[in-house]
Amino acid sequence: MKLWPFTRKSLATPSEDLSAIFGVMPTIAGASVTPLEALKVPAVSAAVRTISEACATLDVKLVEILADGTEADVPDHPILPLLRDRANDWTSGFELIRDMVIDALLTDIGALAWVNRVGGRPVEIIHYRRGMMAVEFDQGTGEPRYSLNSVPLPSSDVIHLREPFGRCPVTLAREAIAAAIVMERHAARLFGRGARPSGVLSFPKGMGDEAVRKARAAWRATHEGQDAGGATAILYDGAEFQPLTLASTDAQFLENRKFQITEIARAFNIPAPMIGDLERATWGNAEQKAKEFLSYCLEPRLKALEGALGRALLTEDERGRFAIRFDRDDISRADLATRATTINSLIASQVLNPNEGRGWLGMEPRPGGDEFRNPNITAAAEPPQQEPSNAE
Repeated sequence: MKLWPFTRKSLATPSEDLSAIFGVMPTIAGASVTPLEALKVPAVSAAVRTISEACATLDVKLVEILADGTEADVPDHPILPLLRDRANDWTSGFELIRDMVIDALLTDIGALAWVNRVGGRPVEIIHYRRGMMAVEFDQGTGEPRYSLNSVPLPSSDVIHLREPFGRCPVTLAREAIAAAIVMERHAARLFGRGARPSGVLSFPKGMGDEAVRKARAAWRATHEGQDAGGATAILYDGAEFQPLTLASTDAQFLENRKFQITEIARAFNIPAPMIGDLERATWGNAEQKAKEFLSYCLEPRLKALEGALGRALLTEDERGRFAIRFDRDDISRADLATRATTINSLIASQVLNPNEGRGWLGMEPRPGGDEFRNPNITAAAEPPQQEPSNAE
């Protein structure tokens, strides 16, 4: 297999990722949005955790694509223990998928993992820390070239998961996240000073520089800080305190913070109630929001994850004949009453038979349940009557 030579670049021309790490790309709001700083925003951490853990909790299976287009489960393939049980000696399958989705959401380079093979068979999957594995893209075709500690790697041994546009949501929404960071800091400073608006101390007689410093220090020591709430203000030498009124943007501070939650949810394409914004959440639209979460937020990422895993874990002969699938039923499943009504309607219309309906509920088939008939109009066959024996 052909491997491309890898050249190490100087940090004199760092990439955008390195610039963000070292904080040299401040936003208009003045805050540097790194992956760690972004996770300090509750809305961002909630979105990242919800998406990554939802992907990792789904059951992973391997299916064989038959000639008629249907899929049959393959329960004994050697790659399944790596995704279900242990990816390696210190990482479970759940942690592997969760951490890879987290990296894809937080970094532009995406998530990178190396597949260790023995005799051509995958024996472990190692998700290295950020920065250990590198990738460069061909400027014309976009073909990636991978390396681990400056050693080139074949692309068939690398699991690479990326977000659309070649940029992660944290980078694309860095200004919205920076605004949330700035408002969070403003709220912390406001309440750290007793939640009082600033004001003006005026002295009619005038004061020198030294007297101004002493008066300001005395005022702050008495009336600012965590334990200064409710303290009596004592003014001397004819001083007057004139509090400054709140501006319109300060009066709507809470509304601005709520809007930033909506902006961050929009950046991750996740319904706002899924990250704690329950202002417009009701019992009636909860199920619809869950469907939107699966269809528009999880489904594209699950498709990308299935493709990334399949490219690295399946051999050339197995590709096209086998495929990795995530079971979406746990998320898309409706409540028990709705499922019972739907299954009963499908059995009555002879679309399903009773055993297929029992399979949807995770129950074992029963004798005679493979027949298609409407139980609402089909009379049960009466057992044959036995003729009475002649009395001797």
